[in-house]
Amino acid sequence: LGVRTGLGVPGRAPHALSEWCRFVRSNPDCRLEGGFLDYLEGVFCVFPPRLLPLAVTLYALWLLYLFIILSVTAEKFFCPNLSAISTNLKLSHNVFSLTFPLHGVTFLAFGNGAPDVFSAVVAFSNPRTAGLAIGAIFGAGVFVTTVVAGGIALVKPFTAASRPFLRDVIFYMVAVFLTFVVLYFGRITLGEALGYLGLYVFYVFTVVLCTWIHRRQRGEGLPPPGHWEPEMPTDAEEQESSGTNSGDYGEEYRPLLPSRETSLRILRAALSPLDYLKWRRKPWYWRLFKVPVELVLLLTVPVVDPDKDDLNWKRPLNCLHVLTSPLLCILTLKSGAYGLYQIQGVFPVWGLVTLVGSILAIIIFITTSNEEPPKYHCVFAFLGFLASAMWINAAATELVNILRTLGVVFQLSNTVLGLTLLAWGNSIGDTFSDLTMARQGYPRMAFSACFGGIIFNILVGVGLGCLLQMTSSQLVVKLEPDSLLVWILAGALGLSLVFSFVSVTAQCFQLGKAYGVCLILYYLAFLCVALLTEFRVIRLSAS
Repeated sequence: LGVRTGLGVPGRAPHALSEWCRFVRSNPDCRLEGGFLDYLEGVFCVFPPRLLPLAVTLYALWLLYLFIILSVTAEKFFCPNLSAISTNLKLSHNVFSLTFPLHGVTFLAFGNGAPDVFSAVVAFSNPRTAGLAIGAIFGAGVFVTTVVAGGIALVKPFTAASRPFLRDVIFYMVAVFLTFVVLYFGRITLGEALGYLGLYVFYVFTVVLCTWIHRRQRGEGLPPPGHWEPEMPTDAEEQESSGTNSGDYGEEYRPLLPSRETSLRILRAALSPLDYLKWRRKPWYWRLFKVPVELVLLLTVPVVDPDKDDLNWKRPLNCLHVLTSPLLCILTLKSGAYGLYQIQGVFPVWGLVTLVGSILAIIIFITTSNEEPPKYHCVFAFLGFLASAMWINAAATELVNILRTLGVVFQLSNTVLGLTLLAWGNSIGDTFSDLTMARQGYPRMAFSACFGGIIFNILVGVGLGCLLQMTSSQLVVKLEPDSLLVWILAGALGLSLVFSFVSVTAQCFQLGKAYGVCLILYYLAFLCVALLTEFRVIRLSAS
């Protein structure tokens, strides 16, 4: 089933849909790779013809919910555990001055770019959806470097940091050029995939070296902790609460005398996404969509918080995590294929994991107390990192499959779906966080994040995504552009970087509202050209 299938928008004749149902079920190319739901079969076989618009609407709502799952998992579970791991590995910002940039361009970048990278890895796993990954990576790059960067300049004019800006833009232009060359030859070899990852390692080394040289020239010691603090409040909820659960109610709600809480009460409080006072202030749609996601994540993903006195140790819940987290990992890996596998054809793997996890949970519960975390509590950070990564991977797989299905229904290429829906969905979190930082008086930090963060997405997303698809017998991954749109997308991203490089330098790094307006108008023009190309209004003349 190709990108152009001849399928129309909802409203086809019943006999045509029945023919497509037989075609979808009999054609191996119509089977979606991975995932728990077969969306193509659902559209053409489960729903009757007159309810096809309803099916598309439900798919669109499910797509929105998948973006919510990605955002919540990355923000409240993946990033905190990464921060805890970096602290345990002595990479926290209180150890050495050089670990500030190292933390930002490795652990923080990995946390913020997790949805993009996982989506790219999933899309690269199937040659038919590789265009979706290219469209998403390039589309997000154009969106962040124009709309988000322009929005920051509109919200609060500022003076950009010259050396970090020039360094990041040059590295990003090199990465875009490397991808352009790979697309031109239509393949990526093992050496080129390793070259992507090597270029990011070189970028990290350059960031650390430049920061060390700059601080040595200025003769500074350890910088103040708040300046490089990676966690910035992104919404009102984060300003109200610093943890994932609602155990902290403020000084006025704390009891005068210390009291021992029962395990059942600790478990009930730990599983509550927020306390009753905040619950009443939240809108109904927040309770409907976000709370169920957080509740399921709280049940399956442990979170270690180094900023809390008890490191977020909740004995009954953490003991439950010993059972639920490994069970989650094997049931989401390869869409549950490994978890359902039966050992010697008798005992399922999930049963063995349940048995071992239950025994370990009982041992931990007996040998620990509610008041003090055990010495091995840091292990829960690695377990939470793995469990949250599996959640992100599962959601990304479903997201790619549903985008491919919508592309078939509406006759849209994977590239245009990547540069619009997938790119917008993965970039919406960065957009709000960067604009919030700018409004709070940190426009330079937000502007640097626009160019520094997406370097990780393109280098690790393409490099790791292609590297994981290579085998000992197949060391080449084909990346053949499916239309003119891919070249327009690559050219638009390169041109936007050149424009920012020249204009920012020409303005002596003084960025105002005129620069922001120009970037936003550039993105609107690019989007119009991309859509006109997709619908073949703009096309190459046949020679």
